[in-house]
Amino acid sequence: MKCPFCGHPDTQVVDSRVSEDAESIRRRRKCLSCDKRFTTYETVELRMPQIVKTSGNRAEFDDAKLRTSFTRALHKRPVPTEQVDAAIQRITQRLLALGEREVPSRTVGQMVMKELYKLDKVAYIRFASVYRDFQDVDDFRDAIEEVAKPVPRKRRGS
Repeated sequence: MKCPFCGHPDTQVVDSRVSEDAESIRRRRKCLSCDKRFTTYETVELRMPQIVKTSGNRAEFDDAKLRTSFTRALHKRPVPTEQVDAAIQRITQRLLALGEREVPSRTVGQMVMKELYKLDKVAYIRFASVYRDFQDVDDFRDAIEEVAKPVPRKRRGS
């Protein structure tokens, strides 16, 4: 690390400690040229992937846009904010876990669809109508039938 006082490129770590919040490491350093001491902090930097839109344009991931999608789909629906926050957090974690520098917007849309399906079926249909670009009543009917399908139950003892 370069010395902030004299600009010399070589410094020595004298002491390292985990910060009180356990979110960073505090390092005391000493310049090998001017002998002055200074403190640096090391923190984790997580970079969200860029979102590649269907047009080919790229945009920074914006969790505010994600929240807006949920808010519109869930308008006047009885879903607590905590559940929406948790869904957004799960999507964000999945995107980070992909480890990709770029992710297609379709992938994010699919993640939103899965979360909305779990949260509220009406919101799921609302989002799907825009996301899948429904053209007529048959598209709505297909989506509603998809949601209305009974879930197969596991039999006991098998």
